[in-house]
Amino acid sequence: METTRWLTASQQRAWRAYLMGSARLMERLDRDLRALGLSMPEYEIMVRLSEAPERTLRMAELADSVNHSRSRLTHTIARMEAAGMVERDTCASDRRGVLARLTEAGYARLVEVAPTHVSGVRDGLVDLVSDEDFEVVGRVFEAVGAREVQACRKHRAEAATEDAATTAATKSATAD
Repeated sequence: METTRWLTASQQRAWRAYLMGSARLMERLDRDLRALGLSMPEYEIMVRLSEAPERTLRMAELADSVNHSRSRLTHTIARMEAAGMVERDTCASDRRGVLARLTEAGYARLVEVAPTHVSGVRDGLVDLVSDEDFEVVGRVFEAVGAREVQACRKHRAEAATEDAATTAATKSATAD
């Protein structure tokens, strides 16, 4: 049995500061955006689409980039589509794929609200620390993100293997 590596007092303080600080900052940023008629997930979707070639991404790629389940993304995109901010289309190279595209109206909305969001990010985090410390924060969360993406892919692959085995067993049992 593996021994638990408990956090030191310093690590515990830093961990709790991260939890409280990030939760409060995200609440503030979401509140700022909601006052302008957008949610944080909608804003992040618009940003990702605005940065993509032709302001278009496959839904699966978009879901991964904003850390949403595909189901949750589909519901959010449907609301945004009804508001005229995005459009969906079938992928020409793969008829099974669905594309999301930021409309001109969506892009104009993003340009309108981005200054408020960036101001909140600067005031709530960036301007509180040195450039060097902020670079360290970036490297830390790039490492965390990369590790979690790998873990998620491994989990999906294991689930797909289990599903395939269950399907094969079911077909074999019904064929008898």
